[in-house]
Amino acid sequence: MDPYIAEIIGTALLILLGSGVVANVVLPKTKGNNSGWIVITTAWALAVFVGVVVAGPYSGAHLNPAVTIGLALAGKFDWAMAPGYIIAQVVGAAIGAFLSWLVHIDHFKATQDPGEIAAPFATSPAIRNLKNNFISELIGTFVLIFVILYITGAEMGDESSTPIGLGSIGAIPVAFLVWVIGMGLGGTTGYAINPARDLGPRIIHQILPIKGKGSSDWSYAWVPVLGPIAGAAIAAGLYLALGV
Repeated sequence: MDPYIAEIIGTALLILLGSGVVANVVLPKTKGNNSGWIVITTAWALAVFVGVVVAGPYSGAHLNPAVTIGLALAGKFDWAMAPGYIIAQVVGAAIGAFLSWLVHIDHFKATQDPGEIAAPFATSPAIRNLKNNFISELIGTFVLIFVILYITGAEMGDESSTPIGLGSIGAIPVAFLVWVIGMGLGGTTGYAINPARDLGPRIIHQILPIKGKGSSDWSYAWVPVLGPIAGAAIAAGLYLALGV
């Protein structure tokens, strides 16, 4: 499979399942309504597992622009491939969000609260303080990228090997990594820790004809995009500074 196609499919599966669990918990009249934060964080971790299983052998399963940028800054991924990976991830995230909406369309129609309608698409802070929200996304993504860099090790491998990414960690370890980030650091902003995870679905929220959906909150959208990128850059810089 072409690595860019793998990134689209892997990210689409990640968001389909991740957005799906938020819809299942938040939207009215679902079987999982009000089942809680532990269900959400666990399902997001397992959604990453699914995306990594599918995309890992072909693209390394970055599934996240912060992963792509962090690995490229650390010298472990070819910068020439990075733009294509990032575009594929945003496209895949948008596809996954659309499919999740399609599955839950009747429940979106039954929802009156614009915040509940928006929740399956994009993150939002529990307490809106853009500086602190940015720091939360930065730190959460720093942990993700720093651990990835240490697990994958210093060598990228020969030119014929699959580019490294979440798949280099293994699907189960990376699922646990995302799970503990969500449980420990995710309650402030909903832990995007992935610009594509937020941007692609937010675009879909903007364009879908959902009655009563309200604003897509573009004034906040920069936080889950720039926060993870900054966290990835700091993680890569520290990794290099430590001389690994």
